[in-house]
Amino acid sequence: MNSKYRKSIIALVAVAILLTFQSVFGWMDAWAMEPASGGDAVGPLGATLHGLQSFWSFTGFANFDIRNLMMIFVGLFFIFLAIKYDYEPLLLVPIGFGVIIGNIPFVDGYKIGIYEQGSVMNYLYFGVTQGIYPPLIFLGIGAMTDFSSLISNPKLMILGAAAQIGIFATFLGASALGFTPQESGAIGIIGGADGPTAIFLSSKLAPHLMGAIAIAAYSYMALVPVIQPPIIRLIIPKKERLIKMKPPRAVSKTEKILFPIIGVLLTLFISPSALPLLGMLFFGNLLKESGVTERLADTSRNALINIITILLGITVGASTQADVFLTWDSLKIFGLGALSFMVATAGGLVFARVMNLFLKGDNKINPMIGAAGVSAVPDSARVVQVEGLKNDPSNHLLMHAMAPNVSGVIGSAVGAGILLSFLM
Repeated sequence: MNSKYRKSIIALVAVAILLTFQSVFGWMDAWAMEPASGGDAVGPLGATLHGLQSFWSFTGFANFDIRNLMMIFVGLFFIFLAIKYDYEPLLLVPIGFGVIIGNIPFVDGYKIGIYEQGSVMNYLYFGVTQGIYPPLIFLGIGAMTDFSSLISNPKLMILGAAAQIGIFATFLGASALGFTPQESGAIGIIGGADGPTAIFLSSKLAPHLMGAIAIAAYSYMALVPVIQPPIIRLIIPKKERLIKMKPPRAVSKTEKILFPIIGVLLTLFISPSALPLLGMLFFGNLLKESGVTERLADTSRNALINIITILLGITVGASTQADVFLTWDSLKIFGLGALSFMVATAGGLVFARVMNLFLKGDNKINPMIGAAGVSAVPDSARVVQVEGLKNDPSNHLLMHAMAPNVSGVIGSAVGAGILLSFLM
């Protein structure tokens, strides 16, 4: 038998069995409630059947909703992308599994679900709703990030700022679709391609949309290798894709130590509301670069960030309960998220081409690195590297692309702080 037909028959049989169970237990419930012959008391058989029916009423089969099945398939799809194509596996595997466990049907009132006060999942989810996990993620990112490429060529920071146009374009688009200013601000941050920042801002401005916003942000971060290459080829002509950049200068240890101190002062005086994110980012980087706190830096970039990533992924995934997640607003958010990511990528690329109008000789930049201005570190920088090698096998752009990439992390956090200060 053809495997395609075999799978279809198996699926139909499974559905038939489920419907049969529901019918049988419904009949057993009616029978169990009938009094035994000769009296009003329920007989032994009826009591047994009633117990079985009671057990059935607590199973996932009895509380099954087609929407739960839809979301379980979404979780399986995330896991498939992570394992088969290596798309952000550290994020998509926990999120995908969280989507599955968050959509197991259950009876309310037994402190099982993530939205039930006092449940274990609700306690774990507290770190998301109160914005605790994102700063800890930023601490780990700071402890693992080398800002040398940005320090050696500071003008590339502008590309990280240019890519944040996606945030404010999406804010306007969300407002046009009827979202409130606070909801629009939370949705707009998806354009920064920074999951922790999206969670942090939505926890403050639109907690009821957090699940959809977080899933959208992490989904598009994972799909960077799919989304960005066509946009790069569309906007950047072949001739400009072949530009070779001169090697970045060597950066001294003193510069590396001073950078997080100067960076935290400059950015937080501009946007104090971003303090939880940028404060932890630069603190983590100081732990790394100081040379005297290696144990702390190692814990931050390994054990701590791994633990927080697990908790963040599984709880964000579990927050997508079908009855809460499957709404028209969620579909709008996914559409706006895709648009914002494309606009952010295009903004960085266009601005890089504009920069080249004012640069001469070997100071010109390869405008493809503008795509790395979104803060999906380091995936967007890797995309630029791959595209550079496709056009010229000797053109290595990774270190150059890391400059706008890390500045995009800073830029998205600053953008979040600006939105928070205006909309909170």
